[in-house]
Amino acid sequence: MTKLTDQFGQVCTILGAQWGDEGKGKLVDILAREYDIVARATGGANAGHTIYLPDNSKFIFHLVPSGILHEGKICVMGNGMVVHLQTFQEELDVLKENNIDYHGRIMISNKAHFVFDYHKKIDGIQEERKGKNKVGTTLRGIGPAYTDKIRRTGVRVGEILDFDAFTKRVKENFEMWKTLYPELEHDTDAELATLKEIQKKIAPYIIDTALYLHEQLEAGKTVLMEGANGTLLDIDHGTYPYVTSSNASIGGVLSGSGIGPKRLGEIVGIMKAYMTRVGAGPFPTEQDNEIGKHLQEKGGEFGSTTGRPRRCGWFDAVVSKYSADLNTLTSINLTKLDVLSGLETLKIAVKYTLDGKKLKYPPASLEDLAKVEVEYLEMPGWNEDLSDAKTPGDLPKNAQNYVKKVEELLDVPVKFIGVGMRRDQMIMR
Repeated sequence: MTKLTDQFGQVCTILGAQWGDEGKGKLVDILAREYDIVARATGGANAGHTIYLPDNSKFIFHLVPSGILHEGKICVMGNGMVVHLQTFQEELDVLKENNIDYHGRIMISNKAHFVFDYHKKIDGIQEERKGKNKVGTTLRGIGPAYTDKIRRTGVRVGEILDFDAFTKRVKENFEMWKTLYPELEHDTDAELATLKEIQKKIAPYIIDTALYLHEQLEAGKTVLMEGANGTLLDIDHGTYPYVTSSNASIGGVLSGSGIGPKRLGEIVGIMKAYMTRVGAGPFPTEQDNEIGKHLQEKGGEFGSTTGRPRRCGWFDAVVSKYSADLNTLTSINLTKLDVLSGLETLKIAVKYTLDGKKLKYPPASLEDLAKVEVEYLEMPGWNEDLSDAKTPGDLPKNAQNYVKKVEELLDVPVKFIGVGMRRDQMIMR
């Protein structure tokens, strides 16, 4: 039997291809069995990947790559990430409580940047100051941490190894923020005391991960890249300013890991069989009605990081084609097809029109995106329960036709079909 690594290449990349929350963690968890190393390149604890095991138990990871559940797999947190060390410690504690040995299996880039507790507070202050123009962030301090990075005042993970110098840098950074936000109150000494205790435990994990990945690839090891957030939340290519603060598309994988483009093999885009988004911003196919309620309730559409209900709507082939082109997707994992069961008629957005002109891609202007007229393709639905389907032939004919139509519209093959939450509820084509 041909191994997946032979088919997908030495480096396989899993990317969110919508507005995040597409179910990336599940496919990463499945494919991790086939790869030596699982690595993340961008984002921070604003990303939550939920893994459901066959016994219906679940794990939610915000920082640690999902591959940690597989014995012997090495997990790498790349230089493009922003790391809240207290959250990282909490995840290690959960692993320990569940008798999952992570020692020697987690590595953190010395070039990744820190998220401090005061970044979270700043995140909240910024949102409040924006009033009705709130972005709807997760309030995990991601934006302020990346702000520090871009204006070259950030504190890198490797700096914690010299704790005296680290303490000075953190206090200077906090005082700079304090001048901008006089209402900011925070006990930096207390946080530094906590970080000093964690530092003693995680110091051995801090390395140059770009060098490590290069050496491992040269030695013939395989790498599974785990994307965070979604392409439509990309700081450059997403629906700005309602985006995250890093590159959630393929470019972020390269810059955030140190892996060169010639190394890339399969690039899998994760897409729900419908669309969701959290927070504010235009959403052309949103269904604020009984259809949206069906998708939200049956799909369990509540954020794994914030618990917020997700807005739901029909599958949008316009933004999905944009994402497929941008990331040069070689295949698609269509998740949550089972959620569509019970809907008599399904719709797919196939065209945007603005002021009488057909658009190939979504417009950059949010005002224009909010005004686009959407043309839908209607397809008959199905009532059958898909949860026990193991092969494409097990799906109802209308479900098979729906998958084929997505392939046709995006010109990318659907190689994986999700029919339930658990890791064993994935059809591989």
